[in-house]
Amino acid sequence: MKKHIWLITGISSGLGQALAQAVMEAGDYVVGTLRQPEQIEQFNRQYADRGAAILLDITNPDAIQATVERVTSEFDRIDVLVNNAGVGFVGAVEEASIEEVRNVFEANFFGTLALTQAVLPRMRQQRKGHIVQISSHAGIKAFAGFGVYNASKFALEGFSEALAQEVVPLGINVTIVEPGPFRTNFAGSRLGQAQQVIDDYATTAGAFREKLKSVDGQQEGDPSKAARAIIDLVNSANPSLRLPLGKTALKTIQMKLDSVAADLEANREIAERAVFM
Repeated sequence: MKKHIWLITGISSGLGQALAQAVMEAGDYVVGTLRQPEQIEQFNRQYADRGAAILLDITNPDAIQATVERVTSEFDRIDVLVNNAGVGFVGAVEEASIEEVRNVFEANFFGTLALTQAVLPRMRQQRKGHIVQISSHAGIKAFAGFGVYNASKFALEGFSEALAQEVVPLGINVTIVEPGPFRTNFAGSRLGQAQQVIDDYATTAGAFREKLKSVDGQQEGDPSKAARAIIDLVNSANPSLRLPLGKTALKTIQMKLDSVAADLEANREIAERAVFM
């Protein structure tokens, strides 16, 4: 009998691929989602006894529900859900079209929300389970040129933080993983960019866009080590709500905490006076 059944979205490359391989090497079983039929055939041939790949577009609600029904029917349970699939996007807030913003949110927020909701009934029935949301240090701290992506990850973190409080009495854990820059294809060919470019943002959003593309392949983060850290957390007795990964993540999240603390202190007296006396 398999120790745990993991449902991991987006296992074609990067962190998702590294995590799927690490989970199988640890002896658990992976049901991974991919978007290309040929990728599925290759995965199923290579890992026939340790995992199964299935077709899923995370932006298709009907497909999400059908996927969860298929997995629970075949394996009777889902022990760990990892919402990894998503998209990157750079561009100043003004540069981004509403259509571009909606596309980012469909993948990074609505798709993740829908899959989480679809899995929860079975986890509630089991009275156990672990939901791992792959967010980003950009889900805590915003960067000029990353506002749309920031917003999608801020939204993911918001509902996940509330969800953790709702399901912990039911034996279900929620963890938000917040990686910094990792050596994946995130900043490469798959990075979405605003079609509109406004010269006035060249030194802010434009500079960030160029910097992000320039570090592609040079990022500090090791996906294999991140995968091991996630597995260790899932197997721990008291998993934390948040898991930052990488030195940059630690630095930027601390910068955000320091900034919030400074604003609290600077405005404490004003805040205290804004009440009925």
